[in-house]
Amino acid sequence: MTDHDDDMAGFDERRQRRVKITAWVVIAALVLTGGGATVLSLIFG
Repeated sequence: MTDHDDDMAGFDERRQRRVKITAWVVIAALVLTGGGATVLSLIFG
């Protein structure tokens, strides 16, 4: 691999981590504000 590929791999890891954090923040916000109540009731019965 070249140095460029290594740089891109590091960038991809950071991007994936940022996407996961953003997704969890959105899920938490929906649950806290009640917007996710319908989804949770469907999941948990």
